Amino acid sequence: MARRTAALVNALAEDRPHPGHVAEVLLAYGETGPVHLTSRDVAQMREAADRLREVFAAEGADEAAAVLNRLLGEHTGPLRLTSHGGDTPWHPHLDSDDDAPWGEWLLASSCLALTVLVWDRQLPPGRICASAACRNVFVTQGPGPQRRYCSRRCATRERVAAHRSARRSHTNSPRLHTT
Repeated sequence: MARRTAALVNALAEDRPHPGHVAEVLLAYGETGPVHLTSRDVAQMREAADRLREVFAAEGADEAAAVLNRLLGEHTGPLRLTSHGGDTPWHPHLDSDDDAPWGEWLLASSCLALTVLVWDRQLPPGRICASAACRNVFVTQGPGPQRRYCSRRCATRERVAAHRSARRSHTNSPRLHTT
């Protein structure tokens, strides 16, 4: 669920995310089809994604918890169990209804997933990629060294850029000549 949140936050960060692309992300992360999204649905989901990005930007567990508490208090309903009329196994929801708007569902279900991660790990649930050329968010994997980049591609791109910059600085630096 948390990875689905990150994937949707990233897909919705585009200037004009296409409803078909957002539906593909939902389907890739377990939503049962068919998924029909309108431009208005995507606009509401995009607002939710912007709010969720604050959780990924949190520097520590306290800040992530504060953001989640605010979002939970302002945008979710009471915890309830649903099976969507017997079509799925029982699972928790914080949105107002099984037929709640997509934006409400995204914010509520994502807050629930990210809350569980903060509770379980006592760390922020994710981060924003440290690459200046990337705005993607990602879910942290748990113990071990903290990831800084959303992907190996971004990490490699930054490492290569730093290497090239260092080589240019070394090549352009004045050399001392001794005689």
